[in-house]
Amino acid sequence: MTYDVERIRSLYPALQTDRVWFDGAAGTQSPQAVIDAIAEAYRLGTSNAGGSFASSKRAEQLEAEAREAVADLVGATDPSGVVLGPNMTTLTYRFGQTLSDTWRPGDNIVLSRLDHDANVRPWVQWADRARVDVRWANVDVDTGELPVEQYSELLDARTRLVAVTAASNVLGTRPDVRAITDIAHTVGALAYVDGVHATAHGVVDINELGSDFYATSAYKWDGPHVGAVIAKPSLLESLTPMKLASSGNEVPGRFEWGTPSYHNDAGVTAAVNHLATLDTDASGSRREQLVTSLTSAHEHEQRLLARILNAFDNDERTTVYGKPKARTATVYFTVAGQTPEQTAELLERAGINVWSGHNYAWEVTEALGIRDSGSAVRASLAHYSNDTDVDRFLTALT
Repeated sequence: MTYDVERIRSLYPALQTDRVWFDGAAGTQSPQAVIDAIAEAYRLGTSNAGGSFASSKRAEQLEAEAREAVADLVGATDPSGVVLGPNMTTLTYRFGQTLSDTWRPGDNIVLSRLDHDANVRPWVQWADRARVDVRWANVDVDTGELPVEQYSELLDARTRLVAVTAASNVLGTRPDVRAITDIAHTVGALAYVDGVHATAHGVVDINELGSDFYATSAYKWDGPHVGAVIAKPSLLESLTPMKLASSGNEVPGRFEWGTPSYHNDAGVTAAVNHLATLDTDASGSRREQLVTSLTSAHEHEQRLLARILNAFDNDERTTVYGKPKARTATVYFTVAGQTPEQTAELLERAGINVWSGHNYAWEVTEALGIRDSGSAVRASLAHYSNDTDVDRFLTALT
């Protein structure tokens, strides 16, 4: 493994400022390669797709390349199963509308209180309109784990959908997604997996996860604001979304409303290409390079996380929420005698970016009993975080 974090940091213009960027769970910074790719798309000029002229063909190519890049990132075998859109939330509402058209009174869906609200509220609202029941998988508030055993009791022959996160955006918890999707498939339910937080923190293989739908957002892994939902093309073919009569009926295009952001598609491809080169020893296909590089990045992040958790364990003034066995490099904490907002403001004065509040983890912060008191502070590391960042963070906390 050759993971030179200082080399990696040198590729990000924003990281050249004197700040600690521990706000990655809300959006990472972009390397120069992504900025250049988007700028180049604007410089060369793109037109809407479907034309016979060069700028239209260029737009089509940028879109096709983005699908291929996302497919490589998540281990999908067919790029035509990659649905692109403005963000994960919009796409989830869109798929919720389409899937709920097949639900009938007496059916049920199973949601998780561990999830970001973008993988909760759309399903709750579409279930209400379809008059189907919502069942909840609860979080162990002491550990932050999502116990798998409860799913066998929650699901039955009328379960149509199970929505679950691959990683909590506040606690960092990585639940056993494959065990949950296996239970869902046993009763014939579909599994919609929110991979927005997980994708940025290690290797993703949607086949190993057993997801029917996997959602991600490029701005969480160095790219622009583009979302994606990945599914098998055959599954997409079986669904009939609402769309304009004049728009095409092909998959995945029939799920993509309006004109795409072709310039940002260029940034998506550049971001995936960049991630593939994080480890300079990575070789082989782009997918193989991604596996090597993201494995190295995960190990790097986990080493930094261990330093922070060890410091918190030895400081009685701090409270860390959740102690899951498997977690991303994300810490959700409070400092005695301060509100989360006050702690975040004091850290900002020390040049450290962190978030305070519920961070859209609406259900889990209520389960923890902290939502109405300002929730907690979130420090979320990224593959470009380094030991100096950790030193400054811990010093500022002290």
